[in-house]
Amino acid sequence: MGRINELNDFTRGQLDAALMKIGQDAGMGTAEGIRAFLRGELSISSPPRSWREEDGVIYFSVTPDGADGETWITLLEGNIFLVEYCAKEVLRSPSFKSTNGVTTEVAILKGMLFEDQCRITELIRAHAEAFRTPDKRKLEKPNAELACLIRRKFTDKEIEAMGLTCIVAMHEPINDSDGNPGLLSARRDGGGRWLNAYNGRSDCRWGRDHGFAFAVSQARPTE
Repeated sequence: MGRINELNDFTRGQLDAALMKIGQDAGMGTAEGIRAFLRGELSISSPPRSWREEDGVIYFSVTPDGADGETWITLLEGNIFLVEYCAKEVLRSPSFKSTNGVTTEVAILKGMLFEDQCRITELIRAHAEAFRTPDKRKLEKPNAELACLIRRKFTDKEIEAMGLTCIVAMHEPINDSDGNPGLLSARRDGGGRWLNAYNGRSDCRWGRDHGFAFAVSQARPTE
């Protein structure tokens, strides 16, 4: 009875909308969707994640398509992303290089892996150098375009599901027009889906809810 009574919290319109969504997700008309659901022929499940997490480390892969920095600005802003001014300077720098067609496996070290006093860029990089994936591969500095690929790949809801507010690509820092080193990052925010540039200095401190993205070496250990 408890679960039935919970339905009283919803209006008739909300329940009708939910039933319509069942039919739409099944690829059928609303009535047929409901009948299939009642017959046990239709199940409702969350879409599969395009990432996995093991021991506080998130793994996934991305494949670049050769977009240069200016193209990334156009692509992201054309799809209602927000590109911070400093990020645009990094993207427009001659030091920003694009690649094409080579899939990169990515590992994100979550900020929770580090004590507060150790969540500093130089210590995070040192940890990454010593880190080994489950199949014993090393972590390497990624290409700066990784932040753009991450921003395009994941919604803010997915980044939130990872337990993060932003994902920083730990590439070689790229200077802006004032000579300040920057690291590109994908950040979720109530004001929109951001591509930012954060302080790339070695002594920069980070939050527990930040993630640090590295490339997984393609070389596998020999037996």
